[in-house]
Amino acid sequence: MELSRRTVIAGAGAAAAGAAATTALGGTAHASPGRGKPARTLFGRLADGTKVHSWSLANGGTRLKVLSYGGIVQSLEVPDRRGRHANVSLGFDTLEEYVASSPYFGALIGRYGNRIGKGRFTLDGTAHQLSVNDGANSLHGGDRGFDKRVWDVEPFTEGSDVGLRLSYVSADGEMGYPGTLRTKVTYTLTRHGDWRIDYAATTDRATVVNLTSHVYWNLAGESSGSIGDHELSIAAARYTPVDAGLIPTGERARVGGTPFDFRGAKPVGRDLRVAHPQVLYGQGFDHNWVLDKGVTTRPGHAATLRDPSSGRTLRIATTEPGLQFYSGNFLDGTLVGTGGRVYRQGDGLCLETQHFPDSPNQPSFPSTVLRPGETYRTTTVHSFDT
Repeated sequence: MELSRRTVIAGAGAAAAGAAATTALGGTAHASPGRGKPARTLFGRLADGTKVHSWSLANGGTRLKVLSYGGIVQSLEVPDRRGRHANVSLGFDTLEEYVASSPYFGALIGRYGNRIGKGRFTLDGTAHQLSVNDGANSLHGGDRGFDKRVWDVEPFTEGSDVGLRLSYVSADGEMGYPGTLRTKVTYTLTRHGDWRIDYAATTDRATVVNLTSHVYWNLAGESSGSIGDHELSIAAARYTPVDAGLIPTGERARVGGTPFDFRGAKPVGRDLRVAHPQVLYGQGFDHNWVLDKGVTTRPGHAATLRDPSSGRTLRIATTEPGLQFYSGNFLDGTLVGTGGRVYRQGDGLCLETQHFPDSPNQPSFPSTVLRPGETYRTTTVHSFDT
């Protein structure tokens, strides 16, 4: 099965194709365990009997539910200007739906977030052919990327923080990638209600790595309809144009005078239907912005998203040099979310902190190569207020 945001299908591999959820996530829409050790419940079982758990945690007014399958954020609740909580991330009620038809809702993405042209790259003189699942290209790690793996999860409380440590070992050759990659991802809720993601990975053989999170945001609430009136700013004067297959051309074009200029906050929907060649390629926005700050050792400001109706504001800071803004172009009304309503085009958007797409084939882009003895580290912080 081809996996593509164009078809809004991300089916599982054969081993999980017939999976069914046996247990729904317990609790009411606003249930919260409070600050302390996160609570675990059985969410379902895969076709081979593997258990998938849901973890619920809360801190600083933010409530988070995470699945061991794909490290998926099933829901993330934050208050509006009146203190009323709502889930601001798109997702499903059952494991069966995530396995059968998820366009990466809330998932951890790896080994390589975004696209690699023709699913090929050469490293140290050796050519590698990856799993191809987006037309002629490889998208988000291939047919069975990190979003379709069951992660080991360890809860923790440290000082005023609560969180989850997720780990997964990707075997040498998995989806065509070289090297055994040992990955650890930490989700932390701080006392201020920030959601922090710390990624780390090591390898025993030279490889490429680009990890990210694929939450679909709707700050008005996941079942509230279009995000066209959300106001977005991105701290980037350049972006990476793409070809018809959404693979970067290698250029870093200026955003000035184009629909891609989000240096000042503007409604997401303002330029979605402008007849610009790049907008036509993506059927909206599905591009990487070159953050002004570049690669940093500490998280620096990347983007701000605000919903005028609720007052909810999301600020994203990251150590990464790029941000993929995807405006939910391929949601086509065939998927039903946790709120019981169908998701249509533009009902959620993604802001994926990352290195650039197709970097293994673009020498001028920041490198995504990881070698033995090195540790891949990157951090993204999501801060909420009204």
